[in-house]
Formats: sequence, C-alpha cells, structure tokens
Amino acid sequence: MFSQISLRWLGLIVVFLILCSGFFSMTETSLMSLNRYRLKHLASLGDERAQRVEKLLASVDKLLSVLLLGNNFINACLASISTLVVVEWFGEKDWVVSAGTVVTTLVIVIFAEITPKIIGATYPEQIALGLSGLIQAVMYFCTPIVAIINVMVQGLLKLLRVRRAVEGSRTILNLEELRTLVEDHGHAMGPGQQSLLLNLFGLKDVLLEHVMIPRLKIEGIDLTSPQEEIEMQLETAHHSILLLYEREMNQVVGVLQWRKVLLSSEDTVVTADLLRSVMQLPLYVPIGTSILDQLKIFQDSHQKVALVLDEYGDLKGLVSLEDILEEIVGKFSNASMFPTEFFSFESPQLVLVNGACSIRDLNRRLQTNLSESGPTTLNGLILETLEDIPEIGTSLKLGGVVVEIVQTEDRMVRQARLHLPQETS
Repeated sequence: MFSQISLRWLGLIVVFLILCSGFFSMTETSLMSLNRYRLKHLASLGDERAQRVEKLLASVDKLLSVLLLGNNFINACLASISTLVVVEWFGEKDWVVSAGTVVTTLVIVIFAEITPKIIGATYPEQIALGLSGLIQAVMYFCTPIVAIINVMVQGLLKLLRVRRAVEGSRTILNLEELRTLVEDHGHAMGPGQQSLLLNLFGLKDVLLEHVMIPRLKIEGIDLTSPQEEIEMQLETAHHSILLLYEREMNQVVGVLQWRKVLLSSEDTVVTADLLRSVMQLPLYVPIGTSILDQLKIFQDSHQKVALVLDEYGDLKGLVSLEDILEEIVGKFSNASMFPTEFFSFESPQLVLVNGACSIRDLNRRLQTNLSESGPTTLNGLILETLEDIPEIGTSLKLGGVVVEIVQTEDRMVRQARLHLPQETS
C-alpha cells in the first residue's frame, strides 16, 4: 500500500501527526499550568477567552480525557505508520524494526512531548487562551466517545474505592499557603504592601501581652498627691496616655489622654478634679486576648485604650489602638517608646540591648529567632532560662544567640550584650 504513496506524502503525514500530538501535549500542559486566580480575574473583567477556559477547566475530567485520547491515538498511529514505512523500505529484518522503533520513540519524545510541554509551561496563559476555541470544538466532536470512557473510568474508581476531590477544593488556600504566596510574589507589589500583608497574616498568633506597655513602664498619676506633684508628673510625662489612680496603681480611676488636658487647661489650674472631668473610664481586657479580638473590642466600645489584667485581676499592662496598628504597619516614628534607647551597636555582631526590650521588637530589629511563646521581654526570657538572678559576666545561649549579662539591678537584667551570628547581622 505504502509503495503507491510518494515519499513526500508520507513525510507530510508524519509531520502532520507530530504537530497534532504536540498540540495535545502543549495544550494539556498550558491548561494545567495556568494561574487559576489570574484566570478568574480575567473572566471577571469580561474576557470571553478566559470565561471559555474556565468552563473547560470546570469539567477537568472530560478535558483530560479528550487531550489524552487524542494524544495517545495520534502517537499510536505515528508509531504504526513509521514502522510500516521502515519495513517497506528496508525489509523485515530484526535490526530494521528495532532501529525504526528507537528512532520513532525519540522523534515522538523530542518533538511531540518534551518540546511542546516546555513551550506550554513557559507560555500557559497565551496558549490556553489562544487555543480555547479550538479545544472547545475538539471536545464537542469527541463528546460521545469521551462519555463512554468516563463511564468506564468512574466504574473503575468506584471499584478501587477512590474518592474524588470536592470540586473547587484544589484552589482553596490556607493561611500559611497564602503567606507563602505573598512572600514568593511580593515583587508584584511595593515592599511596604508586602510587609503589611505578612504582618496581617501573623496577627492571629499575637496576644496583647506581646504588644502592651508593661506595668513597670506605664506612667500614671496618683490623684491623691499634692497639686504641685500632679503638675510635675504631667510636665515630665513621656507618654501621651497616662493612668489615673488613687494611692496604688491597681486602684485605677481612669485613663487620661494628655491632649485633652492641654485643650481644657489653657487658662485654668490643673487639678485632680480637672483630670477626673476629662479622663476616660477604664476598659479592662484579659491578657490572653488576641490583638484581632482587641481591634473588634475597640471598635464596639468606641475606645482606643484598654488596661490588661491577669487571671487574678491585677494590672499587667496598657494597650492602645496605636500599639496594635504599629504591629501591622510598623512604628509611626523613629522615637523610642520608652525613655531609654534599647539598642546600641558596638559592632555588626555585638549589640547592647536593654533588658526591658520586648522579644518581638528584638526579633524584628536584629532578625533573631528568640522564643515568643513565653516571657515577653529579654529580661524575662533570661530569668526564666536561668531560673535565677544572673551575675554580671554570665553568658547563655538563646535561639542560637550568645547573650552576655552586662548589668543587673533590682533583681532584673538591665542590659545584656548579644553576640549575633554572622548571617543574622
């Protein structure tokens, strides 16, 4: 039969079959490599090709059946025709058939499989959208045979007790996968936007004790003090939010915003009664509250400051809306929150750190990996680890960082020197 067909026509038939096989291979790879979220975005903008591809991918079992059926059928035809041509030309010798099989396999793998698949993976959107109409037409003409094949496949899956995934579950991402997505594709947004999104992903694990101003650092005014002392405390305050109490800090009366005092005392003497008139009644929250829940509490209560209590009702700290916002967007200013400077770099690897520095701020500033699940300050972490008040010169290792005690006072570590690893610094 093949002796009656010219060499030119045989060559054209083989080339045509290779192109058809490459089409199915390239189309399969491009459709499976397509960014589903970008596809959904294009479809929402009214792109007809994207909408067509979405419909094709909605029936992915039928789509794969058509593509695999076409690809395998054409490869089988190509192998058969190539073998017959070789036998016709060179005879039915064993080496001829073997050589023909090897050559045909190489041609199919190189020109009909690997190369088209690489092209499909490199330009998935252009190919999938551009060929969507042709793919839809092929699926339409292959519907009867595909239906028969799918019935057989479904029966086999039931026999093997294989459960199919719920439609759409493959595109549902959890929080950690979304975080990885933002980290890997942050080039599509500004560095500030990427940092903001990453901070938002971490909010679910952040409690008030991680961001609050601890009790020792809260500035307050004893309303039972003489007027001169009240005025002095107001003039020397470092914070814009002050705690009002009577005799002892656990006896809280209210919370004062320094701005309200300035607006109310232009021509009047600052007295305890004036402070009471402009103060805000305290809002109490438990220390185990997450900052996401606290944002909701602030929104519902129309307040911006809350006092954090432990399980015994004792005051542990103060948290404001600004503290939570800074956890998301970063510090609003370069000024330190506390009167003392927390970090002093002696060299790229040696840093003096104030013991009152929070572990979260330390990890962010120095790119360290100290545990944030326990104590919230460097002093607390050192004391918990050593279970004693360390002497000056004592060294210990925390999270891969050597910590040297430099100064202790009042049963606290006031200052420590951190020896940072080369890669951290």
